[in-house]
Amino acid sequence: MSRRGTAEKKIAKSDPVYRNRVVNMLINRIMKHGKKSLAYRIIYRAMKRIQQKTETNPLSVLRQAIRRVTPKIAVKARRVSGSTRQVPIQIESTQGKVLAIRWLLAASRKRPGRNMAFKLSSELVDAAKGSGDAIRKKEETYRMAEANRTVAHFR
Repeated sequence: MSRRGTAEKKIAKSDPVYRNRVVNMLINRIMKHGKKSLAYRIIYRAMKRIQQKTETNPLSVLRQAIRRVTPKIAVKARRVSGSTRQVPIQIESTQGKVLAIRWLLAASRKRPGRNMAFKLSSELVDAAKGSGDAIRKKEETYRMAEANRTVAHFR
């Protein structure tokens, strides 16, 4: 553990079109090799496709997808008496949101499809409905935490 003081919490900036911090977090996570304009294009095309597909506000679909995927419990590897155990820990909302965005992007990258905007929009709509690979990842994490509940006192 760090012996210095705790780090200051950074406040994420909002993106120029939707004026939303979550969209900006998504843009920064999807960006590879510093190509931010490409990340903007992918996100905005995905939002446009969600608008056409569901005929609702794409921001509400995004918020609902992130809310459904956000975990409250995660497992963390700890060394206990010579062996490594998966110890369930509660996580705060900001870390849960970061995990949810990471899982949504990983699930959309794994999807078969034409381009990233298409795959991302499909994954967001599925997650908002309660299905998809990101939801499966959350349930898998919860199952693992439930299975390792006996070692929860090793926090």
